[in-house]
Amino acid sequence: MSSTVQGPGPLDAVDIQPACLGLYCGKTLLFKNGSSEIYGECGVCPRGQRTNAQKYCQPCTESPELYDWLYLGFMAMLPLVLHWFFIEWYSGKKSSSALFQHITALFECTMAAIITLLVSDPVGVLYIRSCRVLMLSDWYTMLYNPSPDYVTTVHCTHEAVYPLYTIVFVYYAFCLVLMMLLRPLLVKKIACGLGKSDRFKSIYAALYFFPILTVLQAVGGGLLYYAFPYIILVLSLVTLAVYMSASEIENCYDLLVRKKRLIVLFSHWLLHAYGIVSISRVDRLEHDLPLLALVPTPALFYLFTAKFTEPSRILSEGANGH
Repeated sequence: MSSTVQGPGPLDAVDIQPACLGLYCGKTLLFKNGSSEIYGECGVCPRGQRTNAQKYCQPCTESPELYDWLYLGFMAMLPLVLHWFFIEWYSGKKSSSALFQHITALFECTMAAIITLLVSDPVGVLYIRSCRVLMLSDWYTMLYNPSPDYVTTVHCTHEAVYPLYTIVFVYYAFCLVLMMLLRPLLVKKIACGLGKSDRFKSIYAALYFFPILTVLQAVGGGLLYYAFPYIILVLSLVTLAVYMSASEIENCYDLLVRKKRLIVLFSHWLLHAYGIVSISRVDRLEHDLPLLALVPTPALFYLFTAKFTEPSRILSEGANGH
């Protein structure tokens, strides 16, 4: 059975079907001839479409908002940051291969992001079309399949936030493929300072955290979408404090004596700025940009108060078991 809509005027619409039940069920366009549109039965919308207020499936033709791009950037940064962490963890202080592995991980993730955009709709351009995220339930349409008679379930599960949900999985898949193609050859060639058992540990770690990230996106994608700015700020503040205390940085001289410490500091400042921009969404540019002046505040606060806490004394007492 189908429904027919005649003309653009609101009084000309005729629907001979019962109303669509469920939050995400809609009627798919079957045929269009001029002002006449014929829609199918109420059901699941095709990929790349979502229901409108009138319960008709409409193609996703909008451009992602700044916040959507920031969310995708956050999900893209997660494997890169984990790569860098485990490379640094297993490479050792005297290993000269860490820098090359860091660069390779950055290359892998960058290429994976570019390829993911190129294979997404529209294919072949660094651009995607999307549906606007309206509420948290848009990420979990499988929980809103209606049961009109409390016996039969009408399955209307589809990607209402197209493509923000599935594009992350595609990106992780390309990251994993590129890592398996490039990293083992690089590590085998340049990681001569490491033992055979330690040489590939950073790669083994990735084989663990990629499935974890995939499950995290599958289960908590919607929650991460709304919470990621605060996650970035909290984690960047905690990791910066831990790093500066573990490195026994108590004044500006300790911070400037090594280039690596400055790199870590500026990296955390970038994360601070990323989180601030994500929270403010830069809706009002003249009011939100001054917030970026707060980026150095945590590091300055740490340096001004380090003399009262003496992290070096705490670390020495912890090492001695006191």
